[in-house]
Amino acid sequence: MILHSAEALQRYTRSGHWGQRTLLDYFHDTARQEPERLAVVDPADRPDLVGSAAQKFSYREFSAMVDAIATGLLDLGLQKDEIVVVQLPNVWELIAMFLAVSRAGGVLSPMPIQWRDTEFQNVKNITQARFFFGLPEFKGAEPMAIAQKLGFTAFPMARIDEMARGAADKARLDAIPIDANDIFTLCWSSGTEALSKGCPMSHNNWIFQMGVIVKAADLRAGDRVLATAPVVNMTGVATWLASVAVGGTTLLHHPLNMPLLLQQMMHEDVHFTLLVPAVLNMILKLPQVDQLDFSNVRCIAAGSAQPSRWSMEEFKRRWNIEIVHGWGQTEGTAIFAGAKDVPEFSKRADHFPWWGCPGVEWPSGIRGVELKLLDELGAECTQPGQVGELVYRGPNVFAGYYRRPDLAESTFTPDGFYRTGDFFIVRDAHHIGFFDRKKDIIIRGGFNVSAAEVENLVLTHPGVQEAAAIAVPDEIMGEKTCIFVVPKDKSHPPTLEDIVTHLKGIGVAAYKLPERLEYLDAIPRNPVGKILKAQLRQILSKR
Repeated sequence: MILHSAEALQRYTRSGHWGQRTLLDYFHDTARQEPERLAVVDPADRPDLVGSAAQKFSYREFSAMVDAIATGLLDLGLQKDEIVVVQLPNVWELIAMFLAVSRAGGVLSPMPIQWRDTEFQNVKNITQARFFFGLPEFKGAEPMAIAQKLGFTAFPMARIDEMARGAADKARLDAIPIDANDIFTLCWSSGTEALSKGCPMSHNNWIFQMGVIVKAADLRAGDRVLATAPVVNMTGVATWLASVAVGGTTLLHHPLNMPLLLQQMMHEDVHFTLLVPAVLNMILKLPQVDQLDFSNVRCIAAGSAQPSRWSMEEFKRRWNIEIVHGWGQTEGTAIFAGAKDVPEFSKRADHFPWWGCPGVEWPSGIRGVELKLLDELGAECTQPGQVGELVYRGPNVFAGYYRRPDLAESTFTPDGFYRTGDFFIVRDAHHIGFFDRKKDIIIRGGFNVSAAEVENLVLTHPGVQEAAAIAVPDEIMGEKTCIFVVPKDKSHPPTLEDIVTHLKGIGVAAYKLPERLEYLDAIPRNPVGKILKAQLRQILSKR
């Protein structure tokens, strides 16, 4: 399934940024060259997550399992370019399915483990996928039952293990043509719309992204990478694939378990990981921080919020760990301020390299990405202090939202730059900095929560007349959702518990649930009816 335009294929192939190798080639190369190196290691708390023992596999073992699973998928009737939906936490089966589905000629679409009925239906409507792999039960929910109700042919996670122990038909697999421009993943993004959108990323998209991370984080051959983000979106998938890029070992972790995280970082020879700034601060504030030994860790990437200069300096002082500040989106965009390109701690938290500046060569060696800031009239912002929407063009950018041609014009500029929807500020001639989000998104624990979606869901409560959602800071999750409600009956307004219970009852994912409730007589709006979020934030600051 090749979705990129002929113009994009030509541009990035001619520039040398896209080639003929696939992610499968990278994986199988390591399996041949370092067969006994560990490929993937389950989290130690796997029994609590899925009820079975943690496992680890060498590249030799895992390569054979991937081929066996791929053969099993063909036996189920999987066709070339067909989408397979999977919903699993960070366990080896999820990693195997990425590779096996691609090996069989399909496209994997991983869903967050928190998603329920509403999100399942949206994915089904867009993909028309037949096959679903997931868990019969997870934290009180029944994912397989939901999938079956919506018309999926649903298989339990145990079926993946069963296929992994079967025989591989390599001749049959080798006959399937896999192009480097074929779509490898269909992950899901949340924005201003109420429903998530599919973001198809090709092998070449991901291979370029792998290279960016490797250079920014100074990853080396055989590195052990701790994947703490869910391997279902840009952050998690990119972390795992960075390990594949260097023939390294992926150690899995998620959801956040602080004692386990500390144990992995200290005792499992971790070289690189990604942690949200709130977790960095939590570690530094632990009573036993002076007893922690992270001497094997060389680099930590921090994203979803701005890390503090203090945390950067402390990790460097205590353990000689470099903190890389990252910004990115599921659509493929990513900017990294690493130690090579932004060496000064005083700048790294709020200065990103302005990739694509004519004549500027970055010490990291990252090239191929073009960044521009556009004002409301579409003119480029070039002077320090000017603020504009970041538009992004590069070999890592997706081809457009899956089966949403109606969004093409609003998604890309006429010259092919992706409209990120985020505002950045010109810092100086070579640097830009994050300023504000244009898209009405709440980032909770690394998950994007659409404020519009939360508002629409809360409005389904019979006691709610109007609703508006905004982000409020949270020390642990980064942000959480505050919902403003105009009750239908002011003498008996619905409580936060009432609203949450209602949302759980209609199958809303837990991370989308509001965590603070405020009452208003009316939602402030502009003349055309748009909610004035700035006024809501001002109201909240006074309460």
